Amino acid sequence: MPLSEQEQRLLEEMERGLYHNDADFVATVGGSDLRPNYRSISLGVLAAVAGIAGLIAGVAIQQLWLGVLGFIVMFAGVLIATTPSKSARRMSAAAPRSRPNQQQRSSQRGFMDRMNERWDRRQDGQQ
Repeated sequence: MPLSEQEQRLLEEMERGLYHNDADFVATVGGSDLRPNYRSISLGVLAAVAGIAGLIAGVAIQQLWLGVLGFIVMFAGVLIATTPSKSARRMSAAAPRSRPNQQQRSSQRGFMDRMNERWDRRQDGQQ
């Protein structure tokens, strides 16, 4: 079921409000245009699999040092696979983050005030 025009406008206004009010949140959560480093991902996955094998082997033959070593290798593999490369960190640090000024914040605060007023009118039956 598609949204009505009023619902679409309201959704777009809410999205604009999110982008203006929570620019840091959007920058953190939003997708990046950086390409993943497949080499580090594949090396990390291989290290994690080798670490799991070492952990299981250490438990199977009851050698504590082998199990601990397997766990360390597994943990390092996961870190290698999930951390961004140095060039990706440099590129993301170089990107400037814009902060909304006070005028933009006050105009977005008006949106919430309007929503609260509409809610109050609905509850009072005035609509």
